[in-house]
Amino acid sequence: MKEKTTETKPRTAEEHKESGRQETERKHGAVNEALQFPVGDAFEWDLNEILNSDAESNGEVVVIALIDCDEFDRINKDFGRDEGDRVLIEAGRYIQSCLKEDAKVYRIGGDEFGIIFRGTMEREEIFLFLNDLKNGYSVKTGDGVRQTITIGMATAFEDASRCAELIRKADGALYRAKVSGRNRVAMAKEEKMVPKTSHFTQDQLQRLAKLSKREGVGEAILLREGLDLLLKKYDI
Repeated sequence: MKEKTTETKPRTAEEHKESGRQETERKHGAVNEALQFPVGDAFEWDLNEILNSDAESNGEVVVIALIDCDEFDRINKDFGRDEGDRVLIEAGRYIQSCLKEDAKVYRIGGDEFGIIFRGTMEREEIFLFLNDLKNGYSVKTGDGVRQTITIGMATAFEDASRCAELIRKADGALYRAKVSGRNRVAMAKEEKMVPKTSHFTQDQLQRLAKLSKREGVGEAILLREGLDLLLKKYDI
């Protein structure tokens, strides 16, 4: 007699996202529990709230920094997961210990931390602070080798006013700092834009124009946000 099989209903995109979030939390639970930092999307939620507040009209300086532990994959590979967790915990505690009251640290995921600065410190002062933060980082692996961190920063209302665009600018600065040697701090910079090409179908461009009009956001910004999501998906 043929056994009756139970059909599995395909999961929705939202269910896939939630499953991925739970898996990430499971993998990084020990670090999150030790640090007690806001994690994951909390960084974007808080930043978006700040950008939509009266911060700009009040003359507040809002800067974000993305901090990446250099060559962290090698630590997990050479020394094991527990040693990797220890390094992340020490890194997070070091960053937290250096911050002033007008800054808040987040664990974005993996070996990346984020900071939101909000107050009266000027951008240049924050850059110097982050450079000192980088220089003072002295976390070592079990073999006694001192590790390094790389930082990318972006300034709200100057580099970008939308949350996704500001994060993209900081991530771009982080990437430039990584490829130019790591263990450094980079600011977001003005980007050289290129025109749209024939890589898009007419239907896509029409829908993009409709979305741009509906959201009141330039098509170029929407395209950059979309491309950024694609690059993050494939970890580039």
